[in-house]
Amino acid sequence: MQVSAHKVVSIHYTLTDNAGTVLDSSSGREPLMYIQGLGHLIQGMEEGIEGRTTGEKLNLKIAPEKGYGVRNDEFVQQVPKAAFGDQEIQPGMQFEAGTEEQRYIVTVTAIEGDMITVDGNHPLAGVELNFDVEIISVREATGDELAHGHVHGPDGNHHH
Repeated sequence: MQVSAHKVVSIHYTLTDNAGTVLDSSSGREPLMYIQGLGHLIQGMEEGIEGRTTGEKLNLKIAPEKGYGVRNDEFVQQVPKAAFGDQEIQPGMQFEAGTEEQRYIVTVTAIEGDMITVDGNHPLAGVELNFDVEIISVREATGDELAHGHVHGPDGNHHH
């Protein structure tokens, strides 16, 4: 069966950057299961897997535009240390920010005196992504899975 919209796809993957550093992998874990065409994976990955079949192994090179986006300098801001209250702030720490409608994660990148620099770009923004993918299985999604927008376990409906 070929991967197409509304199919449940199970894959093993390893993600590396152009230097060969492993950024993420399903190795040693259960395969990743998702419903094709619902935007659960980055655009370049769904496009690269579309039309493939069980057992295929492929390497996808995904440009930032179809991955986690290009870096946007407007997402880098300086915030007064007082905005963080009494917390001990260290570079690399992540915080949730934004409005009730639009939440996003910011990463502390620098601390200078009373000012803290935070970056709201995704950590992989601007990075070309390399995915080694093996397609483990492809099946039709059930009506319930499509209605709920996610895969249910092999023995029924599991909501976490």
